[in-house]
Amino acid sequence: MQAQRILNFLSGIKQNNNREWFAANKSEYQAVKSDFEDGISKAIARIAEFDPSVKHLTAKDTTYRFYRDTRFSSDKSPYKTHLGAYIAAHGKKALHGGYYIHLEPGHCLVSCGNYWLPTNILTSCRNEIVANIDQWRSIVEDNRFIKFFGRPGENTWDDAKGFGLENLKTAPSGFPRDYEFIQYLRMKDYCCWHGVSDSFFEGDGWLDGIVDILKVGKPMMDFINSVIDDYE
Repeated sequence: MQAQRILNFLSGIKQNNNREWFAANKSEYQAVKSDFEDGISKAIARIAEFDPSVKHLTAKDTTYRFYRDTRFSSDKSPYKTHLGAYIAAHGKKALHGGYYIHLEPGHCLVSCGNYWLPTNILTSCRNEIVANIDQWRSIVEDNRFIKFFGRPGENTWDDAKGFGLENLKTAPSGFPRDYEFIQYLRMKDYCCWHGVSDSFFEGDGWLDGIVDILKVGKPMMDFINSVIDDYE
């Protein structure tokens, strides 16, 4: 990808988030959008080498509208300031987890996992973790996993890496507060992310890089997906 060109455009829209500026630069938007989608097509092909469940996807299946839905937001800026693609075998709106690629000036990252799960499914995931705690710990306490993603509750989305977007302050209902590994039950989602530099996505070398990262996160996602799939 021409990552610097993409990020330059995104920096421009962040500083000039209005319809007049976008209209004057629409040809540039179309160029960076096409380049980003081409890169995502290559990413899908590479991810499919270790996760064949995504091989049927196209870039258009995974990308989002650049126009913001401002109906229920106090921020009426019409455009997003990032480009993202969610490579999920069951689709972008499914609960079954997938892989996410995010380009934003100063906040590029690669992620995988499951987001905003309903309470009943979260409870089932927590029960599955308790029932198979040794297997779970062998995945998320592996040195490579910690290197890329860290430990639950230590970071936020704005940090360079993280495991879990939100965490309860106490034990979830129905689970003992003194459970030895309560940090894994307090999680409200099971996603992990790894930040990369703005230059990471330049050219094609990043494809090897995302494979290295996502292959480490996949076993955690597979563990949770095995529970979610009983509900879909």
